[in-house]
Amino acid sequence: MDASPPDDPLNPVRYQLRVASGKSDSRNPLRTGIHTRGYLPHVKREGAQYFVTFRLHDSLPLHVILAAKAALRSQGQASESIGTKESVSTGESLRRERNRNYFRIIESHLDTGLGNCHLSSPRVAEIVAEAIQHFNGDRYHLGAWVIMPNHVHAVVWPIPNHLVSSIIRSWKGYSARQINSLLDRTGEPFWQPETYDHWIRDDNELDRITRYIIQNPVKAKLCSTPEDWRWSSAWRGAGA
Repeated sequence: MDASPPDDPLNPVRYQLRVASGKSDSRNPLRTGIHTRGYLPHVKREGAQYFVTFRLHDSLPLHVILAAKAALRSQGQASESIGTKESVSTGESLRRERNRNYFRIIESHLDTGLGNCHLSSPRVAEIVAEAIQHFNGDRYHLGAWVIMPNHVHAVVWPIPNHLVSSIIRSWKGYSARQINSLLDRTGEPFWQPETYDHWIRDDNELDRITRYIIQNPVKAKLCSTPEDWRWSSAWRGAGA
């Protein structure tokens, strides 16, 4: 599935930004480069699109997170044993595979519906949906997205001069304030601080991630078809 139609006027801009991003000399790792927030490394490329995932604070028990991080750590130690002559491209491939494996472990547990699953409430899900769509076309272009009972997936393409980290922070900050007020919660975190973000390298990867996002409710047995899930870009009433 192509995330944008052939006549999408943004396509020429998208490709132009991809070419330009490869020549960026930005020193800000939040724009281009590698930085960390918590445990996972986050790779940024100016002008790129990202697959982002953020989850509720209570969505995973501590032992699951520790087990996933231990697996990630052991994979890192195994890759280091390859030797110091490892090429840059090989190292990047290993890092990407490690992060994918970590994500698969976390996602498999998230889809079982752990935690209070506040996003199952239509009123709560509506707040999140409004938050992630509010600045679409102004600060970023939003691709496929889905709100699951305890986590959110989205493809986001920041418009120049806007950072993906700032965009996600605004989504989480605004929605947390509104939802905590709605649920009469005080002094309790709503979202997990760590966010998974993945730089989308090409259109094939974009297509694969888009399919993954819209199929997530079906995979989790929440609905029969993607079009049936109300809190998704694939919902049949999304364009109504």
